[in-house]
Amino acid sequence: MSNYTQTTNFATKDALASGNALKIVKGTEINTEFANIATAVATKADLASPTFTGTPTLPTGSIGVTQSANNSTTALATTAFVQAALAAIYPVGSIYTNATSSTNPGTLLGFGTWTAFGAGRVMVGFDSGNALFDAAEETGGAANATLPSHTHTATVTDPGHTHTPGSVSNNNINAGTSNGGSVQSPAAIPSAFTGITVANSTEGASATNANYQPYITVYMWKRTV
Repeated sequence: MSNYTQTTNFATKDALASGNALKIVKGTEINTEFANIATAVATKADLASPTFTGTPTLPTGSIGVTQSANNSTTALATTAFVQAALAAIYPVGSIYTNATSSTNPGTLLGFGTWTAFGAGRVMVGFDSGNALFDAAEETGGAANATLPSHTHTATVTDPGHTHTPGSVSNNNINAGTSNGGSVQSPAAIPSAFTGITVANSTEGASATNANYQPYITVYMWKRTV
């Protein structure tokens, strides 16, 4: 853009004496001035709704009108508009994540108060139908699951059988005639054995076991103000 520069000083002609050829205003002088004015006007932007070409810049410190947040036109945006738009994307309560930078978002984005959030935890969606997830910022779960000690009880059922003693000699009971075998000791022998129960000793002991889902570590921040 260029400014208009006057080529002929017409006022100086008034001081010249009559008959001086320079006192006369020539058509070429007028044409030159009009051409200078036309060039300057053609390279200036209109005051109302101008359309710029090339790479327009604004002087440092210029103040413009901040557009509304939902303006999607090609109107120029001020820094105030840009900050307001970013703040609208991250309202209070928003979570900001970054995979490589641990810098506080207040420094990166230029607005808000942010605190580190969710250290060592993953996020899960709100679920009003599940008591574990029906309120914002509920916490639960554990990195290591505890395995409690426990017992095993085994029950063996005998189909039933009998031992019929053969004879008693010298306080020993000799083999009977049913199912074979011999029984030592003259103690009373039942005619049948059923429902034999066997209880094992305690198995296992309290311990921890890693219980992680597939994960990836990032920096997380929550906007509080």
